[in-house]
Amino acid sequence: MSTQAEATKNDVISPPVARRDEEKVCFAGVGPADWDAKMPRQSNDSSEKLLDPPVAIPDPYGWLRDDTRENKEILDYLRAENEYSQSMTTHLKGLQDSLYDEFLSSIQETDYTTPRSREGFWYYTRTFKGESYSAYCRAPKTSDTFSINWDGTKESPIMPGEEVYLNVNELAKDKSYCSVGRVKPSPSQSYIAYAVDFSGDEKYEMHVRNLETGEDVALTEVASDDLLEIDGLLWGKDDDTLYYMTMDEFHRPYRLYQRKDWNSDAPTDTLLKEELDDLFWCSSYKSLDGKYIFFDTASKETSEVWYLSTEDESSVTEMKCVAKRRNKVLYEVEHGDDSWYVWTNVDGSPNMKLMSSPATADSAANWELVVDANGTPLFDGSLAKSLDSVTVLNTHVVIEGREGGIPRVWVYSKETKKMKMLSFDEDAYDVGMLAHFEADTKSIAVSYDSLVTPPSSIEISLDDDSQRTVLKTKAVPGYDKGSYGCDRMEVLSRDGETKVPISVVYSNETMEKVKAGERVPVHLYGYGSYGACMEADFDTTRLPLIKRGMIYVIAHIRGGGEMGRQWYEEPNGAKYLCKKNTFNDFVDVAKFLVDTWTTPEMLSCEGRSAGGLLIGASINQAPELFKCAILGVPFVDVAVTMTDSTIPLTSGEWVEWGNPNEEKYHQYMMEYSPMNNVQKGKTYPACWLTGGLNDPRVAYWEPAKMTATLRHANPDNENPICMKLDLSAGHFSASDRYKYFRELAYDYSF
Repeated sequence: MSTQAEATKNDVISPPVARRDEEKVCFAGVGPADWDAKMPRQSNDSSEKLLDPPVAIPDPYGWLRDDTRENKEILDYLRAENEYSQSMTTHLKGLQDSLYDEFLSSIQETDYTTPRSREGFWYYTRTFKGESYSAYCRAPKTSDTFSINWDGTKESPIMPGEEVYLNVNELAKDKSYCSVGRVKPSPSQSYIAYAVDFSGDEKYEMHVRNLETGEDVALTEVASDDLLEIDGLLWGKDDDTLYYMTMDEFHRPYRLYQRKDWNSDAPTDTLLKEELDDLFWCSSYKSLDGKYIFFDTASKETSEVWYLSTEDESSVTEMKCVAKRRNKVLYEVEHGDDSWYVWTNVDGSPNMKLMSSPATADSAANWELVVDANGTPLFDGSLAKSLDSVTVLNTHVVIEGREGGIPRVWVYSKETKKMKMLSFDEDAYDVGMLAHFEADTKSIAVSYDSLVTPPSSIEISLDDDSQRTVLKTKAVPGYDKGSYGCDRMEVLSRDGETKVPISVVYSNETMEKVKAGERVPVHLYGYGSYGACMEADFDTTRLPLIKRGMIYVIAHIRGGGEMGRQWYEEPNGAKYLCKKNTFNDFVDVAKFLVDTWTTPEMLSCEGRSAGGLLIGASINQAPELFKCAILGVPFVDVAVTMTDSTIPLTSGEWVEWGNPNEEKYHQYMMEYSPMNNVQKGKTYPACWLTGGLNDPRVAYWEPAKMTATLRHANPDNENPICMKLDLSAGHFSASDRYKYFRELAYDYSF
């Protein structure tokens, strides 16, 4: 950890001092006099009362917001912050280099992913030592199984007849950022359509490449030279028809288009569906059997799915609705056997139930629970187990979900109507389906790992799950599993009832010190929002920390979905007016760690995005518990951001956090919003904040404003407050894998 004293020895520059505009405020409630009436202050269906008169929220650093990202004063300030952070960490250069070298030494730089079958080919990706990005490859499929006889060199093919059909390293040449989104082979496998982002703002260009000639075409707007900016893409029934999503001015996917004759001189676009409600985020997908194109529109609480038959796509452009939206009813859909397979919380079930009906429009009245041979529902939506996704194959249905806080995979036979959960040797692990592109299959492949077990791809027979073949195990050079241990534990929260799971990984040598009564360094990681799960998975980038004697802890706090949707939803989860449970759980876990293994001087914490909110709120609540905090692209200006629907994606988040313009939520949010609760006269931990200038999800000004606020509140804080802002990246940090490791080395060295 970089201390102020250590850095001072190197004659560091003084931290930048952002000017404060004490008169600048943001108004919560009804729109102020100068507010654009077209911008909503609350959702269309909200019945909650707006604050009237509006309430002013101090925003002295609000001037740091620049939607154009071109203001010279602001850019100069951000560069000054980077220069200060650089000077504060110059003495850590040797450690950064060591960490970077260790990250690389723990991966096989020239490697490949598990080949997956698709219409006569095996598809996979490769990486090559010294090259920053992946290469997309395929090889002819000559049998239903494969064996790899590869000498480990970059020059040798993984499989006979290997073809590199998209080398991202070539796309990224002379680019500071390059992220490839979806890559979709056409139905004939003669073309690929792919999306690529060259700025980090998640606005993707759409390209189509002829795999026989290599010709690559960037698609434009119809009758225009302007490049298409898309969010998602699909092929139709044949190679002539494409589907793509576009975003509104606030970066929300909301429209689905069909493009016919894309390769002709006169392509035509048809708008199939659009969603005008700002609360709803849209996506599109094709059923595994290829028979339907789906348009899914959903808020955090309500969803609706529309469909179009690929058989009719040449003549019909009107989509039909699977089931009309109902408030607080979520559902998702797949197709198989002329039926809809629906997983839904209809009738208020705490978790998703599995239902089916004939594949017709407005089918909700016909939804029935899918049952086994004894008439017992497979998933009834109760607290016992949760359901996350469904894959419909010709003979079986594969269901992913959770039980006992652990990811699970179940296989249901359509013929016998029996369901079985796949079992594994370790008590705690991460498991999930690999990509499947064909419904006609006799086996599935899953990815399996744990905190101490590197990932493996395992093929499992659908009829006899004891028949298993390990297709590939991730190579981790120098790793000795026997030198490490892991545990799954529970920490009692302050309410005296809730048991918060934690996953712990360590070196056996470190745990022996703990057993002997010695206190050791601990790094605590958390997220706790959106019902997202932080899995007990394997991560080579933790190894340098663990080898240095740290215990690494993942807190599965409320707000996530590790224990089912009830871990996330009101009244006992961590959403809306019980959001503080997230921060309280994390602080309670930190107190447990201090009481058992470590001291505040040796406890660090980390979170990213909404996890940055977690860290900001936690260090405000208990700054004395931590010596160091990493806040990655942190969502910390919660109250101000959530009042302002002109900020991209804000209105859709009202059904996650609540709307501070409304009386019901305002005061509660003000009590935890990190920017508004920095304590004066307290010693805060050393803080390392990161951001991306082009981030469309958490704007760069959030970490910038938080950095200035922390320094202003405690100008004599003995621990440094530093921000590192990537001027060429977005929310997901560097796209270049080597640059990503460099950035991570910065974080961990701090």
